[in-house]
Amino acid sequence: MNTSLIPGQRQSPDAITVRGLNKMYGLPKGGTLTAVDQLDLTIRAGETYALLGPNGAGKSTTIEILEGHRKPDSGEVMVLGTRPWKAPSFRARIGIVLQEATDSGELRVSEALRSLAACFPAPRPVDEVIEAVGLGGKGGVRISTLSGGQRRRLDVALGVIGNPEVLFLDEPTTGFDPEARRQFWDLIRQLSSGGTTIVLTTHYLDEAEQLAGRIGVINHGRLIAEGSPQEIGGPGFRVPRVRWRDGSGLREVVTEQPASLVASLSDGGAIEPAELAVVRPSLEDIYLQLIGAEPSAVHPSRPPPTVRPGAHQSCAWGLAGSCWRSNYLTVTCYLWSCSSRS
Repeated sequence: MNTSLIPGQRQSPDAITVRGLNKMYGLPKGGTLTAVDQLDLTIRAGETYALLGPNGAGKSTTIEILEGHRKPDSGEVMVLGTRPWKAPSFRARIGIVLQEATDSGELRVSEALRSLAACFPAPRPVDEVIEAVGLGGKGGVRISTLSGGQRRRLDVALGVIGNPEVLFLDEPTTGFDPEARRQFWDLIRQLSSGGTTIVLTTHYLDEAEQLAGRIGVINHGRLIAEGSPQEIGGPGFRVPRVRWRDGSGLREVVTEQPASLVASLSDGGAIEPAELAVVRPSLEDIYLQLIGAEPSAVHPSRPPPTVRPGAHQSCAWGLAGSCWRSNYLTVTCYLWSCSSRS
C-alpha cells in the first residue's frame, strides 16, 4: 500500500466535542427510553478513538448523532466545528464505513468509486484510492467477484473517496479471517498516520487495543470509563492473578505483589508449583468488569433512520437516473447532499 491517504490541514485540536448529550425514544406501550444520558465526549483531531459498549448501550445512537443522522434532544454536539444535523455541507467532510458488506450489482470497482466521488467537492483521485486500500489492479473488476476481504477494502475506499476529515468505522472486520484483519489494521493505521480522525465501534477488544489511542466505554447511555488501552479502568482493574495447582486443586489469588507470592510458593525457587502462572487482566477482562459493574437493564432495538415513505433516491451524478443500490451508497446518496425526491 502507498501512503497517499493524507487529508488536508486540520484547524481545531478537537474534531468532536460532546457536552451533556441526551437522546430519548418513545416506547410502543408508552413511556420513554433514555438511550443517551448526559454524555460528555472529546475526540482530538487525528486520533483513533474506539467507542465500546454492549448492545443497547447507546453507542449506535451516539454515533448516528455525530454523523448527522439524528438530532439530540438536548446537549451540545460539535463535529468539525459544526452541529452535524444542521449543516448539509458537513457531510462532505466525513466518511462512513457501515457494518454491512457492499451489495454491488454489476458495477466495477472504479465505476462505483467515480460515481460516489462526484458527490463530493474535493474527492481523492480514484486510482490513488484503489492503490491505497490494496485493490491495485482491481479497478476494472466487477465487485460481485471480489472476496469478502476485498469488498471490505472497497467499503473503506468508498468511505475515504471524499477525502474525509473524520472517518466512522462500524464493526469493520466482522467476518474477516486473521490475515485479512491484520491487513485491514495496517490500512487503518495508514489513514490515522495521515491525519484522519477515526471513530471505531467494534466488539473485538483486541482490535480496539491494536488501533485506538484512546477507548471510551459506554453503558446505559453514559460514558463509564475512558483512557488508553493500557490505562483504562485504573489500577484497581489491573491487579494480577497468580494461579497454580496443588493437592486441593486449582488455586487463584488476586494480589498486587505477585512476585512475593510466587517466591513463597516456590520456596525461593527451590520447587516449581504445578501450572504456575501470573495472569494480568486483558483489555477484555477489564471491559467485562466495567460493564458488569453497571446495573442490568433491557434496551429495545434502536429505531431505524427516518426516511420518507416512498422516497426515491436520485443522485446529482445520475448513474442511470438513480443511486447504485448498495447498503453504503443508498445511505450515502440520501445523506450526502445528493437529491432525494418522492
